[in-house]
Amino acid sequence: MSKTRTALVTGSSSGIGLATAQTLAQKGYRVMLHGLEDVEQGAAIAQRIAQETDSETHYCQADLSRLEQVDRLYSSCVEAFGGVDILVNNAGIQYTAPTAEFPPEKWDLILSVNLTAAFHASRLALPAMKNAGWGRIINIASVHGLVASANKSAYCAAKHGLVGLTKVMALEHAPDGITANAICPGWTDTPLLNQQFEHYAGEHGVSFEEAKLGLIHSKTPYPSLIPPAAIGELAAYLCSDAAAGITGAALPIDGAWTAH
Repeated sequence: MSKTRTALVTGSSSGIGLATAQTLAQKGYRVMLHGLEDVEQGAAIAQRIAQETDSETHYCQADLSRLEQVDRLYSSCVEAFGGVDILVNNAGIQYTAPTAEFPPEKWDLILSVNLTAAFHASRLALPAMKNAGWGRIINIASVHGLVASANKSAYCAAKHGLVGLTKVMALEHAPDGITANAICPGWTDTPLLNQQFEHYAGEHGVSFEEAKLGLIHSKTPYPSLIPPAAIGELAAYLCSDAAAGITGAALPIDGAWTAH
């Protein structure tokens, strides 16, 4: 059945999004990848996944801070595959600063990419999912959609909002064969965290690898970063028929961070 279903994974040229796209392709889904990379570079990533998995893949470049480009991304997936059965809202950016010093333009950009784009993509995808009687929306939130950390006002606001949006869509579409869930990763081995690791290393006079462990242990007893592939596997399970009763959930994969 998965052979006929299509997944649109935003922010899928690296990190969690790439791992999720790879996993879904391995399971037999057709996948539309997305990123900010130029078309040639992104198409090469999609082609590599297609060769490794024997699944059909395409790539679309789009700046999700702009509504017209969210529309274009969705339309590109419909044109390539005929529709969107699975929407993984993963695209996200980060910036850290105290709230009183947070640049307003950074606040607006983070909210637009991390939250507003997910709303618009979901708004576009839901009518066809409802008509089909089947759909999956998976929002890659964060542990910061459940708890907070200093200097992350915009990121926490966006991710808390994404968890709330997930719950609303789950309530609205539970009778329609559509599930909506949020995955809430903790420290994950992705490029998004490198700036924080580098800052910690400089501040504490330690190596990059020591900085990783220092930041991990500041929040959780788990001894390592979460591999992106683990999040991809959870996303794939949520797409299965076995997970049809899981909806409206915010699922931590955080090494016991939120167990405190």
